[in-house]
Parts: sequence; C-alpha cells; structure tokens
Amino acid sequence: MSGRRKFGELVGTLPAERRARIKAKKVLLREEMALHELREALQMTQSSLASLLGVEQPAIAKLEKRDDAHISKIRQVIEGLGGELRLVAHFPSGDVTITNFSRTEN
Repeated sequence: MSGRRKFGELVGTLPAERRARIKAKKVLLREEMALHELREALQMTQSSLASLLGVEQPAIAKLEKRDDAHISKIRQVIEGLGGELRLVAHFPSGDVTITNFSRTEN
C-alpha cells in the first residue's frame, strides 16, 4: 500500500533531539514495569508461566491484578521468568538492599 512506512524508518526521519528523547523514555519505561508488563515483554503467556511454576493460569492472572502480594510469590514469578528478585529501599542518601527477604540456600 502506498503511504505506509515501517515505524523504524519513520523514527529515523525525526530530528536527532527528538530521537534522543524517545530513547531516554524507552530506557525509563524498561526500568519500571508492572508484573504483567514484564511477563509480556519477555513474551511469556500466563499459561506457560503457570506451567513453569506448577500452578493454574488463573493464579497468575490473580497475582498480576493484585496491588499487594507476598514477596515469596513475587520471587517465584520473577525466577520463573528467568530473573532474580532484589528488594531495594531507595533513600535520598542512597539505596539499601534488604537482605532478610533473600532466598536462603539449604
């Protein structure tokens, strides 16, 4: 079809300053995500994650909708996605990693 261009080509025509702002926004968006956004960004379905964790898909859906959850449950999901959960408290004077919620190896 005429008049259609790939998104990458369109962005390439933008002024350098605007492309830099877009790139900075992209980095920021990748640093902060809801749990479901992270799963989707890693191209994993709720069903496949549930299978990895040995739970049913509705359990994943329910966890993703919650605004509070146990750290252990969040850790399971993050590890199921191939990551590692770290709990960090941010203060004006600096960040502190909270260690008493770390996984203990037996």
